[in-house]
Amino acid sequence: MPRGRLRVYLGAAPGVGKTFAMLGEGHRRLARGRDVVVGLVETHGRPRTAELIDGMEVVPRRTVIHREAAFTELDVDAVIARAPRIALIDELAHTNVPGSRNAKRWQDVEEILDAGIDVVSTVNIQHLESLNDVVRQITGVPQRETVPDEVVRRADQVELVDMSPEALRRRLAHGNVYAPEKVDAALSNYFRVGNLTALRELALLWVAGKVDEQLDRYRAEHGIEGTWEARERVVVALTGGPEGDTLIRRAARIAARSKGADLLAVHVTRADGLAGGDPVNLARQRVLAESLGGTYHQVVGDDVPRALLDFARGVNATQLVLGASRRGRFAQILSRGVGVTTTALSGSIDVHMITHGEAQKGRRPPPSRAALTRTRRLAGWAVAGAGLPTLTGVLLPFRETLTLPSEILFFLLVVVGVALIGGMWPAVTAAVGGSLLLNYFFTPPVHTLTIYDPENLFALVVFVLVAIMVSGIVDVAARRTREAARASADAEVLSTLAGHVLRGESALPSLLARLRETFALTSVTLLERIDGPVPDDQSDPEAWRIVATAGATPCTCPGTADADVVIDEQLVLAVRGRLLEASDRRVLEAFAAEAAVALRQERLRREADLAGPLAETDRMRTALLAAVSHDLRTPLASARLAVESLRGTEIEWSAEDREELLATADESLVKLDRLVANLLDMSRLQAGVLGLALQPVALEEVIPRSIDDLGPLRDRVEGDVSVDLPEVVADPVLLERILVNVMSNAVRYSPAGRKALVAGSRHGDYVEIRVVDRGPGIPAEAHDRVFMPFQRLGDRDNHTGVGLGLALSRGLAEAMGGTLTPEETPGGGLTMILTLPVSSRADGLPAVERA
Repeated sequence: MPRGRLRVYLGAAPGVGKTFAMLGEGHRRLARGRDVVVGLVETHGRPRTAELIDGMEVVPRRTVIHREAAFTELDVDAVIARAPRIALIDELAHTNVPGSRNAKRWQDVEEILDAGIDVVSTVNIQHLESLNDVVRQITGVPQRETVPDEVVRRADQVELVDMSPEALRRRLAHGNVYAPEKVDAALSNYFRVGNLTALRELALLWVAGKVDEQLDRYRAEHGIEGTWEARERVVVALTGGPEGDTLIRRAARIAARSKGADLLAVHVTRADGLAGGDPVNLARQRVLAESLGGTYHQVVGDDVPRALLDFARGVNATQLVLGASRRGRFAQILSRGVGVTTTALSGSIDVHMITHGEAQKGRRPPPSRAALTRTRRLAGWAVAGAGLPTLTGVLLPFRETLTLPSEILFFLLVVVGVALIGGMWPAVTAAVGGSLLLNYFFTPPVHTLTIYDPENLFALVVFVLVAIMVSGIVDVAARRTREAARASADAEVLSTLAGHVLRGESALPSLLARLRETFALTSVTLLERIDGPVPDDQSDPEAWRIVATAGATPCTCPGTADADVVIDEQLVLAVRGRLLEASDRRVLEAFAAEAAVALRQERLRREADLAGPLAETDRMRTALLAAVSHDLRTPLASARLAVESLRGTEIEWSAEDREELLATADESLVKLDRLVANLLDMSRLQAGVLGLALQPVALEEVIPRSIDDLGPLRDRVEGDVSVDLPEVVADPVLLERILVNVMSNAVRYSPAGRKALVAGSRHGDYVEIRVVDRGPGIPAEAHDRVFMPFQRLGDRDNHTGVGLGLALSRGLAEAMGGTLTPEETPGGGLTMILTLPVSSRADGLPAVERA
C-alpha cells in the first residue's frame, strides 16, 4: 500500500489561521468529491473555526484516564478503520496524555500515513525542535511540545500561513484568538510586536530553506545545471594565500547588499593532495568566513577553473569572487590563468575580480627539498664512478661476442641502479659517461669518439634519453614518496592535536605539551600582549603575560625564544630548545592556530561557567515572580476578607460563622507564613548562609509534631514509627520542616480514602524515614526533576504552591548530612525516603556536638 501524503500548514504564532486554513482545505476537497474526515481539530473556543467543522464527518475521540481525570485524544485505530482518503488532524506537535500508545501526535500521524491515508495538519514555528531555544530566547517562554524538524521537512507540502504582527494583535484584541480575560496579558507578553516579527522571520526563513531543498531536488532530477537566481549566493575562491582575508571581507560586503544572501568560501586542492595553499592561512580564513556568517568548503580538482564553476553551479551560486592574479606579467602571457579562464566559462554567474596587495607579486614556490638524503646521493655518485669503469672492464673481453645493443642494455642497467640509489643527477652523469665509454670502447671504430654507423649513433642517443627519463621518473617518485610521507606525518600530528582540542577540559596545556613532545622542544609558551602593540616590545617581558606553558623555563617574551609564531596582534607562540626547519614551521603554525582556538574555547567556557549561575538565578527569579504572585495573593486575600468581614457592622455574624472566619484567617496566615519561610530558607540555602543547629533528635517526638503541623490534613496521615528507633543527628526545626513538606506532598497526591504512611527503620549507621503514598507516582526519568525549584511536572494548577517544598526539603536534608530520594511504591504510588545519620549517643558513646 502506498504511503499517504502529508500537508502541513505552518504558522509563526497561535491565531494566524492555521486550523481555519486546514478546515478550508478540507471543504475544498469535499467539494471535489474526496472522502474527508476530521480526525481531531482543536477550536479553542473560536466560533468561526467551530462553524467550519459543521457538515464534515468527525471521527470520535478516544478517552484516556490520567490521575483520575478524563482526557480525549486522537483515536488512531478509529481513523485507520474508517479508511478515509484524507484526515484532518490539528496540532502536529501535541504531546499525548500519559497512557496513550504514542507519546506524540506526530507519531500517531505517521501510523495513519503508513496506512495510506493522506493527512492535513498544522504546526507553529515555535514547536520545531531546532528552533526551540531560539524561540525561548526571543519570547522568554519555553515550549515543551516540539516536533522533530525532519518530520515537517518530509512533508509533501508545507504551506506558510502568514499574517502581519499588527493584524494578529488586532485579531487578538477583538477576542478572535483567546478569551477576553487573557487578551491583555497576551498582548503585553508573548504577542508583542517584536516577538511576532522575529517569529514571522523565523517562519519565512525556515520555509525558504524548505523551498531551496525542493528546488535543488527538482534541478537534480531534471539535470538542470544552469544557475537560477532565485536567491543570491556569493562564492569566494581561496588559494590559501594572504590575500584571502581581503577577498572574504569583500565577498561578505557583496552578500550583505542582498537580504538573506549566502556566503560560501571554497578552496580547490589538487587530487593528489600533495600541493595546496598554506594550511595556516586557510585555517584563519575559515574562521573569518564563519565569523561573517558564511560557510567553508574544500573541493578536489586538478582543473581549478572547472572545479570552481562546478561547485558554484552545484550550490546555485549567482556571484563568484576571485582575487587578481599573483603571477607576473611574463607568466600571464604564457597562460591565461585561473581568473581569465573562469570568467570565460562562467556563463550566467557574475565574476568579480578583486585587486589586492599581493597582485602580480608572483607566487612564492615552496622551498625545494631534495628528494633523497645526502647519503643516498653520495652513494649514487660512488656507484656511478666505480660501476661504469668496472662494467667496462668486465665487458671488454666479450667485445667480439656481444653486440652493441646488448652492451647498451648492460650500461642501462647500471644507470637505472644509480638512479634508484642516488637520484636524477648521478644517473644523468652516469648516462652521459656510459655513452662516452660505449662510444670509445665498443662502437666501431673503437678507441675513438667517432661513429661510422648511423644506427649506432641512434642507439647511443636513445640510450642517453632512456637513462635520463628513467632517472627523472625515479627522482620524481622518490620526491613524491617523501612528500607523501611528510604529509602523512603532518596529517597525523594535526589530527592528534585536533583531537586534543576536542577532548578534555585542559585542552590548551595538553596541546602545548603535545607540541613540545612532537618537536622535542625544551618549552612551549603561549604569550599574550598586556596592552596594544608597541614598537620594539618583542624583547620586553613587561609587555607580555604567559597564558599557558609546557616544559622547563618558559619564554617571557618573543625575543627570548628560539622560534616564534605570530597568531594575531595579541597572541604569540614561543618555543625553546632548537631551531626548527622551515618545513616544520607549517605544522608549528597550525599548532599555533589551534592553540588560539583552544584559548578562545577555554575562555568562552569560563565565561559560560560564570554566566551559568547568573542565568540560573535569573531563571529562578523569573519563575518566582511568575509563580509566587498567585500564591501570595490567595492567602492574603482570604485572610483580609475574613478580617474585614469580622470587622464589618452590616452583618451580624453568629458565633459559628465568626469561628469559621477566624479559622479561615488563621489557615491563610499559616499558609502565607509557610510560603514566606520556604522562600527565605531556599534563598539562604542557595547562598550558603543557612544556619544549622545539629543535635541528637528522637524521631518519636518529631514525627507526631510534624503531623500535627499539617492542620486539617493531619487526619490523612498515618504514623508507624517505633520508639526503639535510635536518635538521629539533625536540626529539629528543619527536620520538622522537611517532614511537613514531604507529607503534605504525599497527601496531595493520595487518592481519596487512602492515607499517606510515615514509617521508620534503621539501616547500619543511618535511619530511613519513609513517606508512602498510593497516588499516580511519577516516571523514573522524572525523579530528579521533582526536586527542581518551581517544578510541578507540568501541573499548571497554581493553587497548590510554587513547587519549592521538595527542592527545599532535599537541600535541607543534604545540609544536615542526609539524603532525600524518591522510589516507586510497590503496587503504585511514590515513596520519599529521608535518610539521616544515627547519633553516636544511640550506641552509648558521648553525644556529638555540632553546630
